[in-house]
Amino acid sequence: MPEYNELPGVPEAYSFLPVQQLTSGIQFLTDFWREKYLQEYIRNGGSKIKFVTGRTGSGKTHFLRLMMAIAREENYKTVWFSAKDIWMHDFKEIYVEIFHQCDIMKCLEAVSRQLIREMGYDCDDIPEGMKFIDYLSQNGEGDAVTKREIRAQLRQFFLDNPMMDNNFALACSMLAGSILGYPILEEQNQELLLAWLEGDRSIKLSQLRALDFYPSRITKYNARHMLRSLAELVRMGGFSGLFIAVDNMEILISRSSLEAVHYTKMKREDTYESIRQLIDDIDSMKNIMFVYAFDREMIDNENAGLKSYQALWMRIQNEIVGERFNRFTDMVDLDRLAAQEYLPEVIVAISESIAGMQRNNPAAPLTKEAAQEILTQARTGAVGIPRLIQIAMKMQNSCGTEEHAIDSEVWMQDGNLMQEVKSDV
Repeated sequence: MPEYNELPGVPEAYSFLPVQQLTSGIQFLTDFWREKYLQEYIRNGGSKIKFVTGRTGSGKTHFLRLMMAIAREENYKTVWFSAKDIWMHDFKEIYVEIFHQCDIMKCLEAVSRQLIREMGYDCDDIPEGMKFIDYLSQNGEGDAVTKREIRAQLRQFFLDNPMMDNNFALACSMLAGSILGYPILEEQNQELLLAWLEGDRSIKLSQLRALDFYPSRITKYNARHMLRSLAELVRMGGFSGLFIAVDNMEILISRSSLEAVHYTKMKREDTYESIRQLIDDIDSMKNIMFVYAFDREMIDNENAGLKSYQALWMRIQNEIVGERFNRFTDMVDLDRLAAQEYLPEVIVAISESIAGMQRNNPAAPLTKEAAQEILTQARTGAVGIPRLIQIAMKMQNSCGTEEHAIDSEVWMQDGNLMQEVKSDV
């Protein structure tokens, strides 16, 4: 079954598009990422940060959607959020958003089933809705020796795990115990532990002392360590790892009064510093892949963009620029990729895929002549090829020019169509 758009913030008009069917021109890169990173490096315990850039309409959000669909196919827990919705200068906010999308109780349930198997029992033998400890008691096996074994297994799974923060591990151990039925954890205490794990500042730490639990609050200073612990829990829950997509990073340099968030110079530099710290810490993490996407202006704007913060720019700039697109590069320029891969035949193939998926407004594919005109516009304009394809198809349908190339003057004069380039897909 094709994966459809599930990301908030993506224009509704394109929400029907099955991402796996729109891979022309970029498939060689997505296949490479699938094999080298998702199937090998990340799954085997590595972690990586990638950056995706390009002009408006270059397909950044579509690329993220496609990679998320691929990551789900490879059994990754996927997370997506927009920098327009989450304050990026405080890594705690990022951790909290990732935490909310991970559903750790399901991960803990999976770990609990694994613990049951480690103790030599079959999970299928336990009646639905019955706690493990109640099942043992029902069969005359809920004695002190067995209970000590449960505690020992919980310690081995969590507290003795070097990838987990001690407090994170203890909270998970108690929550897993509540799933098993031993040690007993009241529902209100379960809610307290979950609230602490998600960084809820409304709870009083003193409330946790009754559980013999003395944690500090989760802050931007320890949130990366907590993320490492969360990724380990996701892996223990049976997933290959965490795939995290962060879209619309260009909001950091936006001066539009229409945006809900506005970054001061201090908050912007704090964001850059937070990303720098994440890059420096990434080798201490396991099974995590971050992908940040942003408009080309983030590079071109030397006063406020990435180049304005040298400590970060030195870590992410491409060191070698060759004639061919480098599949290993950490800074993926979709415009450069398009210039190499988007031949007229590829553009026609893309338009055929889009036309074949239109539900309510049937569209004719572009001609080779129209595809050539798109390449001409892309070389001199501020709009990426994927968006130009969409505009050309809409113009073609409205003008009835499916058998003719798109006239460049009409193209540039159509204000309504060109207005669409302001929202990236």
